[in-house]
Amino acid sequence: GFIYMIKVLCVGDVAGRIGREMLFKYVDDIKYQKSVDLVIVNGENSSHGRGMTRSTYNEMCRAGADGFTMGNHTWNTKEITDIFRKEDNVIRPANFSSECPGKGSMLLYTKNGVKVGVINIIGRVYMDGADSPFDAVLREIETLREKTNVILVDFHAEATSEKEAMGYFLDGKVSAVFGTHTHI
Repeated sequence: GFIYMIKVLCVGDVAGRIGREMLFKYVDDIKYQKSVDLVIVNGENSSHGRGMTRSTYNEMCRAGADGFTMGNHTWNTKEITDIFRKEDNVIRPANFSSECPGKGSMLLYTKNGVKVGVINIIGRVYMDGADSPFDAVLREIETLREKTNVILVDFHAEATSEKEAMGYFLDGKVSAVFGTHTHI
């Protein structure tokens, strides 16, 4: 197989107007200075700290985001269903019910054409009910593996121990795991 050397900027939980302003202020410079190939943003708090709207989606795209993951505030705006239906670069946690709108993984492309699979899962500790993130991530990996060997996972979770467990579980199965949710 091929070895891909790509740089990905993962931005956790853009919260409200100030978070979107920070994207505009810093993403272009970081992309240039660090030769970033892809920008993935957790956008579940982009609209007043609760959900994503069409206008916040468009604004973050203009700021340089290539793809978006979500989390426990996915359903806080009525517009999200329409965004899931029309945009292929926004995903929700794969371990939400299969009856929920949207999908749990996506394929993005770097400017050099490298295919990058992105999976979004949500933890269960201190969160609303969701299916097993371990089972869901394996299903998504299997689907993406047919298209690419470069797979990233956003684990949107509260507990550090749950994030560490997922990191150990996915060691050797994916290219990288990053965690979102805690606003620091």
